[in-house]
Formats: sequence, C-alpha cells, structure tokens
Amino acid sequence: MNQKRMEQVLKRMADAGIPQMLVCDPASIFYLTGEWFSPGERLLVLLLSCEQGPQLIINELFPVHHDLGMPIIRYADIDDPVKLIAGKLNPAKAIGIDKKWPSRFLLHLMEVTGGNGRYLNSSFILDSMRMIKEKQEIALMREAAGSNDQAMAALVKLLPAMHTEKQLGQLLLDIYEELGTSGFSFAPNISFGANGADPHHKIDDSRVKTGDSIVIDIGCRKRDYCSDMTRTFFFQSITTRARTVYETVLSANRRAIDRIKPNVRFAEIDAAARDYITGKGFGRYFTHRTGHCIGLDVHDWGDVSAANQEYVRPGMIFSIEPGIYLPGELGVRVEDLVLVTESGCELLTHYDKELKIIE
Repeated sequence: MNQKRMEQVLKRMADAGIPQMLVCDPASIFYLTGEWFSPGERLLVLLLSCEQGPQLIINELFPVHHDLGMPIIRYADIDDPVKLIAGKLNPAKAIGIDKKWPSRFLLHLMEVTGGNGRYLNSSFILDSMRMIKEKQEIALMREAAGSNDQAMAALVKLLPAMHTEKQLGQLLLDIYEELGTSGFSFAPNISFGANGADPHHKIDDSRVKTGDSIVIDIGCRKRDYCSDMTRTFFFQSITTRARTVYETVLSANRRAIDRIKPNVRFAEIDAAARDYITGKGFGRYFTHRTGHCIGLDVHDWGDVSAANQEYVRPGMIFSIEPGIYLPGELGVRVEDLVLVTESGCELLTHYDKELKIIE
C-alpha cells in the first residue's frame, strides 16, 4: 500500500464530507495498493473509511501477490459480496461510489440497505490525485513515450511494403514486444486515405494508394503507464489542398502547445487550436476535443476542451491532438503528449512531425 497516497485520499474524503468510499476502478486500486486486478464481471472493491482502515473485497479466484498492508476479504462465486460490503458500511452516513461501479452492484446495495443512505459520485477524489503526476510517474511516462517514438519510427519504415492496415497493426504488436512494452495502450488506428476521415476508424484490409493520407495513432503500455501519439504522412504525393490541411493542423498543434503553462485554463488551450482551424475555414471538420489526460489509463480523467474551465497545473500530462477530417477524402491529426512544468510545458513525444511524404 502506498501510505502517502492513502493518507492523502483519506484527507480529501474528509474535506469533501465523504466518510466512506467504494473504489472499484482497477487503475485507482493499483495507484493505492501497487497491485493490478482484472476482475471481469466479478465484484472488486477497495473500501476506504475515515474511521477504519482500508479493506479489499475480492473474489477468492484472484491471487494477491504481495502484502497490501490491509485486510483482504474473500468471497466465493456462490456468495453475495454486496451484502458483505453492506455489513461494513454505515448507511446513516454518505457513501462515495466509484463512477465505474456497475449499476447492478449499486442498485443491489441500495436494495440491501433499504434505500437508506446518501450515495455520491466520489471518483473526483482519486481522479484529481492521479491527474498530478509524481516525479516517479513522470519518469515512467517519459519512458513509455520514448518507446512509442521508437515504435513509430519502426512502423513508418514498413509503409512502402504495402501491408494492409490490419497487417501493420499486427506488426506493431511485434515491435512493441521487441521494445519491452506490455503491448497496446489502446487498439491502434492506422487509416489510409478516406478511412482517415473517421477519427476512430477500425483498421481493416485497406491498402495505401498514391496520394493517400496515412494517419497513425498508436500507443503502448510500459511499466504500467500509457503512451499515445498520432502522426500523419502522405504516400508518394500530396495535393495542394491536402498540404493546406496538414499545415493547418500542424500550426494548430503548435499554437495549443505554446499556450500551455500553469494557471491557463484547459478551455484556452483548446481555443488556441480550434480558433486557428476555424479561421482557416475548416472548423466544422475538427469534430473532437483537443486532448485528453493520460497516465495509468490512456484516457485518464480530464480533457482539453471548451467545456473544461479548470486551470492546468505542474505535473499534469495530456495530449494535444487537433485534427481535420474531410469525409470521403482524407484525415489529418497531429498528436503530442505534454507535461506541464512550473513555467510552461515539456514535450514527451519527439518523433518528427514535419510534413513527410513516404516514397
């Protein structure tokens, strides 16, 4: 158990008036205990209380590999773990619930407690802690991003071989293994030509054609932390319109990065990219937020969007990924990961993003 983090989360619970909290997100449980669990459909809960010590409620199927410094409460598949949890809660006091806890468990808990009690979404407590990376976490994020830089370089070398999108995705997994990573942090998005106009295209059997844009959005997980980067290339030639689109996206990416420093709002960073793209006449083709936070999950809590009025702070790590998507024609996205420093930001992704035509 990470005692420092545990003390901090208990203090935040007390400050928020949440005396007891159920944590079920495996990444948050790892953050506090140092142990990963993949419970599938089974219940997994780290019960935190300002009055008692932490307790882990877990199915007897799952081994615990080291001393967590807390009681471990086991249950069998034929048991009702929700009733077990209910017996450890004080329904007269507010109960914090993880936003990721399946409704079947929450509704059953409300049944068992007779509908008594006040249930609150308490995920903001751990989400806000995980948002500010500690020194060791920053080092691990740099390492993961560095491996992703190497993977991008290796994958780009394979493009002239005319592999399909799906084949490149399979080869990327081999590259990540050679680099000592734990594999994908998310399913890779490798999009040729008009496929790139879908920001979340599912890779298929398409092959690249002359003049196509090639959007490569990839990330690996290394030593528990995630990376994410997008680069866009062109195959053998590029039209004047495509070049304009690329230069617009690249400038928007740089303008947003230049805006990053402590006490600037996430919404202002989003506006730096979005307003530029809109001014160039492509605003309606920039269809998503400018970025998302990242860490133990590839999409950690927090984003770079017009709706987020929170100020950025040192230790935050998030993506900057403006894009333009022209239906039936092409897509362009340029994505970097940035670390907020005391005076500005540090780029964690270093693979070249100048316009590149693959021969």
